[in-house]
Amino acid sequence: MAGTPLEEAQDKFRDECGVFGIFGHADAANLTYLGLYAMQHRGQESAGIVTWTGQRMAVEKGMGYVADVFDEERLARLPGSSAIGHVRYSTTGESLLENAQPIVYNTNKGPLAVAHNGNLVNGGEIRAELEEEGSIFTTSSDTEVFLHLMARSRVEDVVGALREALARVRGAYSIVLLARDRVIAARDPQGIRPLTLGRLRIDGAPDARVVASETCAFDLIDAEPLRDVEPGEIVVFDSGGTASASFAMGQRTAFCIFEHVYFARPDSSVFGKSVAESRRAFGRRLAREHPVPADVVVPVPDSGIFAALGFAEESGIPYGMGLVRNHYVGRTFIEPKQAIRHFGVKVKLNPVRSVVAGKRVVLVDDSIVRGTTSKKIVKMLKTAGASEVHMRISSPPTMNPCHYGIDTPRRKELIAATHDIEATQKFIEADSLGYLSLEGMLTAFGRDENEACAACFSGRYPVALTVPDPQATLFPSDEPREDVSGEKPATSFPRLVRAAKP
Repeated sequence: MAGTPLEEAQDKFRDECGVFGIFGHADAANLTYLGLYAMQHRGQESAGIVTWTGQRMAVEKGMGYVADVFDEERLARLPGSSAIGHVRYSTTGESLLENAQPIVYNTNKGPLAVAHNGNLVNGGEIRAELEEEGSIFTTSSDTEVFLHLMARSRVEDVVGALREALARVRGAYSIVLLARDRVIAARDPQGIRPLTLGRLRIDGAPDARVVASETCAFDLIDAEPLRDVEPGEIVVFDSGGTASASFAMGQRTAFCIFEHVYFARPDSSVFGKSVAESRRAFGRRLAREHPVPADVVVPVPDSGIFAALGFAEESGIPYGMGLVRNHYVGRTFIEPKQAIRHFGVKVKLNPVRSVVAGKRVVLVDDSIVRGTTSKKIVKMLKTAGASEVHMRISSPPTMNPCHYGIDTPRRKELIAATHDIEATQKFIEADSLGYLSLEGMLTAFGRDENEACAACFSGRYPVALTVPDPQATLFPSDEPREDVSGEKPATSFPRLVRAAKP
């Protein structure tokens, strides 16, 4: 699929979304801004913050980067000691301001706001049912389904209404909700998308409590990570402390392994594991599976850096920064009127000739999606004087779209779905090509396929799709109509368990 030069330079699976919540801090909006800033990599289309002022919901949202949407004036319009925030890259719904999150809705349970990372595989089905019954949706995002289900619940308590809503939806969701007197977090029974709890100490006052998609958001505001929200768990922050309850017991988890391959920041801990260490382990395993005589190991920055370090450590081949990334590429730029070869890639990457000239280069990247960018980078290195370029990928071939909150090309646009490895190598014009095996990736990750979602590689989807993918299989069964998610919605929910104050 043809795209703009910048799109071609970003020939990757698109980041999904990031969520943040805080309860019990007078500077809630500013801290939420910083948390979102740290998670900008998870979504660049829009950003939003909602606070509870004590009387109403204050909302500020806009299109673009966090630093472009918010300034001191807008943050000053967000008073209150509790807030939630969101950075978005759309996986359902158009890239429009009306779809920017958090979404705010007035209900018979009071005003509610929700921010969501993930994708509901039955969201369209539930929406159609609700619209037939008279519900009016104001966005095209599946996130709004949560609010309509809660509004229609006969349960008066917000947490009880959320429990009922979660019993209806299927798919991937890590959500934070803001109500008048509390912040609520919940995670799907398979734990597909990440969500972590933390605390921020305040001198002379109770700790503020925080929740975020990644721990890098805590680092920026000096918060302490505590633990993940467990799959199938609701956590409530309110004036009484922290309480939690399980709303569904999962027989298996399905942690998205692509979070560790590409999406998450390497300085984050995701699913209880260091992302940087996972990527190093992928690189070490890749070096064992696909050794090659070479002079230098060069990463494709930034996501290939730690895998390349692991490859260099295992192989004994020196590591070199043979590509430099321009970190100041915005969403738009003025293209040259005359054609410049490989312009889109050159905007973001430039070779260091002294590192690669006359060298046999091992080029390490996290994935190949369409192959167009890989081809241009290989050509760029050879033009800079590299005698050989051997491409090494720290994940298996990506052959299947994601249905759980990652924007991926259609199957026919994934080069690995239409080309074997030899044909892909020829297309990108590399001297050799090696992918990390699925078994090797899972072993390096420290989890097997009963615990991780690797559907983009294997085609084995852990949660049944409402509209089945014709080439997908459900895990672990191959029966397309069988729901093997392991989700067991409770018929009566346990009481919230109040956590002991630290």
